[in-house]
Amino acid sequence: MLRIAYVCEFLLALLAITVVWGQVGGQDHLDLMPWYAKLVLTFALALVIVLGTVAAVSRERAWNGIAVVCLAIAILIACAMGVVTYYYHLHEDDQDTENTNGVALLAKPLPGPWPGRST
Repeated sequence: MLRIAYVCEFLLALLAITVVWGQVGGQDHLDLMPWYAKLVLTFALALVIVLGTVAAVSRERAWNGIAVVCLAIAILIACAMGVVTYYYHLHEDDQDTENTNGVALLAKPLPGPWPGRST
């Protein structure tokens, strides 16, 4: 029965992590990230959460060494998520200007006389 509870906790953790990351970090920044970065960080954090729960339930004391290590790893993964989000926050302007420069050049009229146009 505990295995089913751990699977449910893992799936719930995946959903909760993606929703909270989108709300805290901004969905626009998440949209700029490659899919594998989001997958690895979300999967790793959910896995560490479940491993910490397993360590807390299987031992006599809830705050044992393995549970504390899992908490520390979860904090490190959350910090990595923040760093990656901040990186894409800083570089979103570079990606926006690359896309809009081409559109701006096409939208500008070229100088000089055009056939059929009076100046």
